[in-house]
Amino acid sequence: MDINATLIGQFITFAILVWFTMKYVWPPIMKTIHEREKKIAAGLEAAERSKRELEMAEHKAFSIIREAKQQAGQLLEQANLHSAQLLEEAKMLAKQESQRIVGLAQGDIEREIVRAKEVLKSQLATLAVAGAEKIIKRKLDPALQKDLLDELPTAI
Repeated sequence: MDINATLIGQFITFAILVWFTMKYVWPPIMKTIHEREKKIAAGLEAAERSKRELEMAEHKAFSIIREAKQQAGQLLEQANLHSAQLLEEAKMLAKQESQRIVGLAQGDIEREIVRAKEVLKSQLATLAVAGAEKIIKRKLDPALQKDLLDELPTAI
């Protein structure tokens, strides 16, 4: 292989091309590549950060749901206790009202019994007087009749 002027010319041209490329073409290309790398790295970092935030949000959502379920359970328990209290109060009030009504009814019954006894006493007195009149008219004299009539109200 002969080294001739063509080969030396090609070598010099290649060296100038490499120098020109390194000096003027390569830096903008490298700058663009580095900027692209930074953008990709920032995008990946943002994706990772978003993924962590999503996981944190999911955990927070689950904890909120858990707390809401606990609160709902507590509210349900309180409602059940309150309804049981209301039921007991209603039973107690109903029992008191029934006792009051029974007491009033017993008072009415006692008054009716007293009134019925009085009516019976007056009817018995009337019957006794009527019977005594019949007996006295037949057998007694007026003085004895008066004594019997005086004794009759005390005997009843």
